[in-house]
Amino acid sequence: MALLVVDLRVKKGEQLPWIVQDSLWERIEPLLPKVERRRRHPGRKRLDDRLALQGILFVLYTAIPWEFLPQELGFGSGMTCWRR
Repeated sequence: MALLVVDLRVKKGEQLPWIVQDSLWERIEPLLPKVERRRRHPGRKRLDDRLALQGILFVLYTAIPWEFLPQELGFGSGMTCWRR
């Protein structure tokens, strides 16, 4: 099995490519459906849509499998982003 190495270095003053800027988020957010939480059997609290999108972009940028999305980044689990 080949190991894929991705260079994650970012130049000084450059933003990480998977971080969604406020100006872009203002354009994307109105296009997403508003999901209300069920009163009865609410289940687990939903992850913020912006964080889920950033998790998706991270996986696409780094080409890692969904299940290896690092929890430390705060994007939720890989399965959460994959289901979105």
